[in-house]
Amino acid sequence: MQARELRIPGAFEFTPSVFPDDRGFFVAPFQESAFERATGHRLRVAQVNHSQSRRGVIRGLHYADVPPGQAKFVHCPRGRLLDVVVDVRVGSPTFGQWDAVELSAEKFNGVYLPEGFGHALMALEDDTVTAYLCSEGFNPKAERGVDPLSLDLPWPAGVEPVLSEKDAQAPSLAQAREQGLLPDYEECVRWYSELKRA
Repeated sequence: MQARELRIPGAFEFTPSVFPDDRGFFVAPFQESAFERATGHRLRVAQVNHSQSRRGVIRGLHYADVPPGQAKFVHCPRGRLLDVVVDVRVGSPTFGQWDAVELSAEKFNGVYLPEGFGHALMALEDDTVTAYLCSEGFNPKAERGVDPLSLDLPWPAGVEPVLSEKDAQAPSLAQAREQGLLPDYEECVRWYSELKRA
């Protein structure tokens, strides 16, 4: 499995080998040893999420309060999607910056984003399936969001965005910062240190 750090330090793309034969193929989209070598810690999996989306559906931009936050390992078992990671940690040297990776059922590549990062995706085909390994279970009191259309993100031209009412009504990044809703960078760094000692 190959690992590549994204433009925001701490976020990674993982690309596994795919083994085809006359029966079909075999692939291991998540491999703990490769993950631990890249990140320096293990991924605690508390919940697995599964979504199906039609073309143009945007899910996000979501993040959770830190601690404990919610780290995610995201891959695409069917279809294609654009996965976007945004640094929403106030005080971070890369605050407001983003990176994007196309995930597909051809490559079975995945994206890992640590606690405190914002995450959004857009389905590029109908019936696109997304699988998320999450370090924490769903906690509605700690879940936050930013309007994914309020940032200059690389949503493809010619694809009509489809958002939930909740995501469409989320504040902009600047508004979330003014309201004190964003994670603190130093708090996140302390949390990452604890994970590496665990």
